[in-house]
Amino acid sequence: MIVTIDGPAGAGKSSVARFLAERLGFQFLDTGAMYRSVAWLALQQQVSWDDAARIVQLVEELDLQLTEDQVLVNGQDVTKRIREPEVGQVIHHVADNQQVRKQLVQLQRKLVADQDAVTEGRDQGSVAFPDATCKIFLTASPEQRARRRTAQLEKRGESISWEEVLVQQNERDQRDRDRPVGGLTKAADAVEVLTDNLSVEQVVDELESLVRSRMSGDD
Repeated sequence: MIVTIDGPAGAGKSSVARFLAERLGFQFLDTGAMYRSVAWLALQQQVSWDDAARIVQLVEELDLQLTEDQVLVNGQDVTKRIREPEVGQVIHHVADNQQVRKQLVQLQRKLVADQDAVTEGRDQGSVAFPDATCKIFLTASPEQRARRRTAQLEKRGESISWEEVLVQQNERDQRDRDRPVGGLTKAADAVEVLTDNLSVEQVVDELESLVRSRMSGDD
């Protein structure tokens, strides 16, 4: 059984998907980490963002390993590094590359083949797993998402205003929606869940109930 969780940045997808997978005993697939890994590697190798072919080559040569709590790129632990702001600021160069998306989607399908999994991203229900048993679109108001992101950055010792985070977030949302392939969109058969004023545990409770209902055939 595949459970897809899509939604905009700051909706809480990664945390919710990870905890939901733990409760269900499913594999967790963080597709955002995959795109971030490619972006991080391109930065390390100083690849020009105009060199689309070279970025595709990076993916072809990539040894990417995702475990429960680690992301390894060519044997190097980059779990924390791929979450740094400079990676987030350039990830659209990777995400907008249609050949990169095609290859990473193929890899996503391979990683969860014949397994029960919770996957999260922007295009999981619409592109990567259109036949998923349960599709969820997790969202929150722009203001709430910006507050969450600001709090995350402050915990890491990074100083940035809520207003600046909101501006950056809105720009990223627009890019995600406008992407011609794999853009941010709610699958027609996805259940939308608004996370404003809900704790992570409350959201996971709601999603677990939904998934178990699908598993039992009640919905």
